[in-house]
Amino acid sequence: MKILIATDGSELSRKAIDIGVGLAKALGASVLGVAAVPPNPYAALGGEHEPQLDDLRAKAGALGNEHLSVVEQAARAAGVPIETVIREEEAPHRAILSAAVDAGCELIVMASHGRSGCTAVLLGSETQKVLAFAAVPVLVVR
Repeated sequence: MKILIATDGSELSRKAIDIGVGLAKALGASVLGVAAVPPNPYAALGGEHEPQLDDLRAKAGALGNEHLSVVEQAARAAGVPIETVIREEEAPHRAILSAAVDAGCELIVMASHGRSGCTAVLLGSETQKVLAFAAVPVLVVR
């Protein structure tokens, strides 16, 4: 069994990491840590923006690795097999869903920030989108 744990580096994500790793340990499962980073914002502007693109990609990759290092540390401390992946995607829910399918994950664990009202409508909820489109169970941590 493989459990996908999505992280955005927030404190709430750390709680989801702890719960996901604990569940993986109890079930004898492995973990796939996933971080989504934004795609190239200069794609439509042409090649003259390559230096900025390289800088943005490097910063996004470093941030994704930083977020995933928390998952790696928790999994290693628990003796749980771990893989990580950074997905470049405009919509984080698509990155999470495609990573789950590609890796054959049987469960997704992620945090929800619990936004409601106008904030939820205007910003959308990546967790809600994962819940709506996932082909596997999703454990939401709040």
